[in-house]
Amino acid sequence: MDIHSDSYKVAALSDQEDVVEVIREAESAIARMTGNPGVTLIAYEKTEAAGRN
Repeated sequence: MDIHSDSYKVAALSDQEDVVEVIREAESAIARMTGNPGVTLIAYEKTEAAGRN
């Protein structure tokens, strides 16, 4: 998958293990609810360019 946006970028969360764990738990819950084990959530954050809009 290749996603491009000038307004958002993938959030750097590697040093925030508690946040990453919440995302993992949400992925698991969605996978259980939908029956799709391949659910992946992607966290985005606004770029500086988006803040000027």
